[in-house]
Amino acid sequence: MGFTHFDENGKAVMVDVTGKSETVREAQATGKIIVNREVFQAIKAGTVGKGDVLGVAATAGIMGAKRTSDLIPMCHILPITNCKVNFDMDADESAVYCTCTVKVTGKTGVEMEALTGVSVALLTIYDMCKAMDKTMEIGEIYLVKKTGGKSGNVYNDMHTHDFREEEGKARMEIDIL
Repeated sequence: MGFTHFDENGKAVMVDVTGKSETVREAQATGKIIVNREVFQAIKAGTVGKGDVLGVAATAGIMGAKRTSDLIPMCHILPITNCKVNFDMDADESAVYCTCTVKVTGKTGVEMEALTGVSVALLTIYDMCKAMDKTMEIGEIYLVKKTGGKSGNVYNDMHTHDFREEEGKARMEIDIL
């Protein structure tokens, strides 16, 4: 399969999806931020000076997903029908995991929206906590799965750990409809 974002002269173009059928499409991406113990406890207790870190980060992640086409030049503007941002806190690792799931009924997928949602949510955590920890690390951002569309379902089998199933993990979920 060749790249579809280039014309016959090798110039970048937006993919023409005019002839494609609308289908329900969903993508889920994840990533994490590792923080020091003080920041981890403050996020968990809700005592970070700038406010409710996970609530603000969830809103930012949703906004990021909705604005992906403003950030990635060749992305289509999509009428997102649902976006969920979840957080799982791992005390052993002193990490906050973020998962963003985005749905659309459209002619193109929402992988970039899910990846952008995770990235913006994690950057927001960094921004809200940087006064307490200048050594935070954002990483392991990747597509977990995507469903629908011409290429069908894709699942990332390289990562299998699901923190939501472990006991003792804090969880927060915010949806838009």
